[in-house]
Amino acid sequence: MTNPEVKNRIQKLREEISRLRFLYHVENTPTVTDDVYESLTRELHELESKYKEFADPNSSVNRVAGEPLAKFKKVEHSIRMLSLNDAFSHEDVKEWEKRISKLLSNEKKLSYFCELKLDGLSTSLIYKDGVLVEASTRGDGFIGEDITENVKMIETVPLSLKKPYPNFIEIRGEILMSKRAWRMLNKAQEKDGKPLFANTRNAAAGSVRQLDPQIVKERHLDFFAWDIADMEGSNVENHSDKHKLLRDLGFQVAPYEKKAKDLEQVFNFIKEIGEVRGDLPYGTDGMVVTVDNLHLQNELGIVGKAPRYTVAYKYPAERATTTVVDITVNVGRTGVLTPLAHFHPTLVAGSTVSKATLHNMDQIERLDIRIGDTVVIQKAGDVIPEVVEVLVNMRGGKEKKFKMPSKCPVCNFDVEKREAGSRQSPVSNGLAEPQLRNPRTLRRGALTTTSSVSVAYYCTNKVCPAKNRRGMQHFVNIYEIYTVGPKILDRLKDEGLISDVADLFTLTTADLSGLERFGEKSAENIVNSISSHKKVSLWRFIYALGILHVGEQTAQDVANHFGSLKKIMSAKEEDINKIENIGPVVSNSVFTFFREKMNTDFINKLLENGVTIAKEEKKGSALAGKTFVLTGTLPTLSRDEAKSKITQAGGKVSSSVSKNTSYVLAGEEAGSKYDEAVKLGVPIIDEASFLKML
Repeated sequence: MTNPEVKNRIQKLREEISRLRFLYHVENTPTVTDDVYESLTRELHELESKYKEFADPNSSVNRVAGEPLAKFKKVEHSIRMLSLNDAFSHEDVKEWEKRISKLLSNEKKLSYFCELKLDGLSTSLIYKDGVLVEASTRGDGFIGEDITENVKMIETVPLSLKKPYPNFIEIRGEILMSKRAWRMLNKAQEKDGKPLFANTRNAAAGSVRQLDPQIVKERHLDFFAWDIADMEGSNVENHSDKHKLLRDLGFQVAPYEKKAKDLEQVFNFIKEIGEVRGDLPYGTDGMVVTVDNLHLQNELGIVGKAPRYTVAYKYPAERATTTVVDITVNVGRTGVLTPLAHFHPTLVAGSTVSKATLHNMDQIERLDIRIGDTVVIQKAGDVIPEVVEVLVNMRGGKEKKFKMPSKCPVCNFDVEKREAGSRQSPVSNGLAEPQLRNPRTLRRGALTTTSSVSVAYYCTNKVCPAKNRRGMQHFVNIYEIYTVGPKILDRLKDEGLISDVADLFTLTTADLSGLERFGEKSAENIVNSISSHKKVSLWRFIYALGILHVGEQTAQDVANHFGSLKKIMSAKEEDINKIENIGPVVSNSVFTFFREKMNTDFINKLLENGVTIAKEEKKGSALAGKTFVLTGTLPTLSRDEAKSKITQAGGKVSSSVSKNTSYVLAGEEAGSKYDEAVKLGVPIIDEASFLKML
């Protein structure tokens, strides 16, 4: 981006983040998920770090939480309620450890305490002489709202502490709503015709901010303590000791926690919880990793809004924001045109993706997706990424509407618009819609709406290469890309990832890892296999094109005669007809094939996507003028290796025995060609004799 574009993007991000922050923290009516908010914030932070001339100390990335609600009494926190710095990978956590290690006066071995990052409303509780006297929200970190009477309605908040207790103690923790209670609440809301809560965090926050404490009681909230901010007569040494004391005083503490002697144990615990967190009764989006020793915490201190001694590892987001740089169209095996969004590589659900299916024109029009838009993409588990929302407030005026092409992008035939009848299609996943459920449980197609008529666009060419399933399989077989079978080809076309086999060479691991029953490793293996077969011999290149009447031997004869693709494509029909063993029917087929624009476009597409033709080694003359026929299984050479050696030595390979055959190269279990050679008196040799000839 140019500097003016960067400046404009930063301003747009600041405005949108500020608006979303107000809706989330003050109004408790979020319109996007946490993943989307954090993605925008991360982009702003990266731009402000890179382009320091546009940095602003009052930027939204440097603020904590939001303003207190006017309807509650304001409470000043004697100790500021802080936010946490985030880490999105193991490398981020390692970098955090390096930074804090340099700040310590002596080289000390760091140990850690890990606990769930709960998805609720951060709250402060103050007890005097063992009795709850005040409860307040985080607010802006300095001033919160007094919610004491409401918090007293939460059964897991002790109104009085177990003995022995200090005369004064301030507890920090999280007010939550369990997934079960959230589902029950939404069921009641739906019955009463009221808007549903988008997630458990929103439900908990909305409940606590009710003026009627009885409503709080009815909503079955919970409180989990996770820190002691201040305490009279404190003698605890470690953060883990605080958790033990909290339990002793009668507080509920999240059961999933671990003392870790090093980062390896931290990462193992993160992985362990990551595998089960979807089944936990409460929402959690990460793991809080804290230096366990309190003396080291004091030495490390606080910078800005966050403590240096703690970091919040965030599990891979199922949603993220990105910019649509282009929309292309792929053609499926039935001829249906599927639009595909291309965007800047974006990390979502643990993998970097750069494409997302747009399904059909209905989806584009419903979401009003335009080239240049900032969009929300979703990739939940093993699901192909898709665009689920457009952030219209991020538009700058240069976005372009997409139109379905009138000509097939593969064969240039007319495109026909057809009505497909009643169908089920994914609904918008924007949280502004009251019927939405928890975004963490959304999967493609999980929420659907029925439309009476849907529209699809089809290529009208019955022999469009995109519909030629057998031709595509022939191609990958000749290229020896054996990891891509018929079912995988079908799936890639059905998902709109490819129109033809040339598109295979543009696929990335992220494109494939979203396919059902595909993991990161299998996707990586397929992409590596495709990439390793980009370089092929000229005869394979010709043979794989599927030219009518051109088999393996004819492709070799044509390749050997002309020596380059350019010469083959520009050859006259009479020149092709001069090749030995090629008659007028074959020569006409080859000549006609390279005159058709559809075919030359496909060849150019292959070359543009990285396919190259291997330079043929200079041919020897040991077998010049000799014609060989192969039969049976040779001891050490494969059939292809033997053929290659023959052609490299100046010889030819034929598929049938005749009086013109020089030798039959026979191995074990030789077939009828052996008998024919005996009948015609053609010399029969074994592999050893063949190698001596070379």
